Parts: sequence; structure tokens; C-alpha cells
Amino acid sequence: MKSLSLFAFFCIISVAAASTAYPSVPGLDSGDCGLTGDEILLVPPRREVYDAGRIFDISHKYTPELPVWESKEGLANFLWLAVSMKNGSRANGSAMQIGAHTGTHVDAPGHFYDNYFDAGFDVDSLDLRLLNGLTLLVDVPRDANITAEVMKSLNIPKGVNRVLFRTLNTDRRLMFKKEFDTSYVGFMEDGAKWLVENTDIKLVGVDYLSAAAYVNSVEFHLVFLESREIILVEGLKLDGVPAGLYSLNCLPLRLVGSEASPIRCILIG
Repeated sequence: MKSLSLFAFFCIISVAAASTAYPSVPGLDSGDCGLTGDEILLVPPRREVYDAGRIFDISHKYTPELPVWESKEGLANFLWLAVSMKNGSRANGSAMQIGAHTGTHVDAPGHFYDNYFDAGFDVDSLDLRLLNGLTLLVDVPRDANITAEVMKSLNIPKGVNRVLFRTLNTDRRLMFKKEFDTSYVGFMEDGAKWLVENTDIKLVGVDYLSAAAYVNSVEFHLVFLESREIILVEGLKLDGVPAGLYSLNCLPLRLVGSEASPIRCILIG
């Protein structure tokens, strides 16, 4: 009982001492400590918004229900406990198997250009200066794919280098439905060409598994990736984030030889 009382004491102290720098201690945060008799209920904190609405996590959680390109089954059993303390190991150790284009991810030029792939234009070669910096989040008209006409209507100013496009995909919560949906909103080829020829955008972020409309996938990617100057970030979680200017922070894994990588992205207002 002494250890239980000590734990309860630290639980109370941790709640009182939570700060902006250290908003929580897993299992000891406000609402995370429930004492039921001689047992302690531990509930890990999971957040989408931090620092009183200043920081938004715009990456999707990796769960079995996460949609996968052209699959009805979602991500399914991608994660397992390879070694377990319950089975006598000294520590728990998980293993996973996922495609590089799963969930919130980034594309490299080698995705649709085989000569770029062979030359080594992989995710490790992407410019971190483009993946991090001032970013504009815009709402796309909900009744159409992103065509040249739609791009014109958005009136994105010259000098803007990074734009996140929120579409009907967010309203329909397609990234929360495990069955892949070919009717998602994306760029058409003429919209991609208009962006390349008339804006300074070098990072395009979208809210489903591909920035290209399903019927236009190959043509779109060829337009955007040809110059090797435009980075595509796909599968973003943009619900509940007000449109406007933010500081974007995105970091892919350093997967040498891969044309894509899972990526963790946040917006700071």
C-alpha cells in the first residue's frame, strides 16, 4: 500500500506541475490516473492539438483501419509484438510491415520516373528546407477536382512556396474509412500544369492517399515530379484546422533507395 500511496502522490504532483514544455507524463496526466481499489488505471494521452490550439498534428495514426491504395481491407495487421515480456523476453519489441506510401507520406521524384529512381532521387535526397517553413492552408471548392479553373479561383499569391489543399476528402473523412475510395478529390492534369506554370509552389499537400484524381493519376504525377523541384505530401489530416498561414514541420524517414516514406507533419500557428 505504501507504493500505491506514493504513486498517487506523484500522480497529483504531476497534474499540478504540468507545463507548456512538458504538458504530460504518460499515465500521470490529468485524467490519466484512476485509482480503483488496489489497482491503478493508466490511460495514455493522445492529442491532435497541443499548446492551447497553437500546434496541430496533421499526420494520421497508423491503425488497422487506415486505408491503403486500392484495398478494401485497410492496413490490417501491420504491427505485431515480435518479442514479448509476457513470453519471457527482457523487453517488448514490436515489428511492422507497411508500404512506403501508407498513411501520411511523401513522394520523391523516383515514384513515377524510373531514370530518377535509378539515379538515386529518393526520399533521402529531398530538401528539408521545402518540407519545413511558412505554409498556406486553403479550402478547395467542394464540387470539383482541382482543375486549372479551380487553381485560378484560389488566387494563391506569388511567392507562396507551400500550400496544403483541403478538399471534400476531409469532409467525407475518407482517411478514416478503411476501404479505398476511387471517388476522392485530387488534381487533374490541367490543374497540375497550371500550378507549375503560374505559381511558385514547391510543396503540395493533400488530404487523401494521392494528390492526383484517380482517373488522372499517372499524368498528374508526371507533371509534378518531372522538374524534381516539387514535393508531394499526401494523406494529411486537416480536419479541425482553420485555413490560414502556419509554420509547417515535416520529417520523412531517411529511406535510402525508396521513392516514398511515411512522414510526421505538424502545423504551428
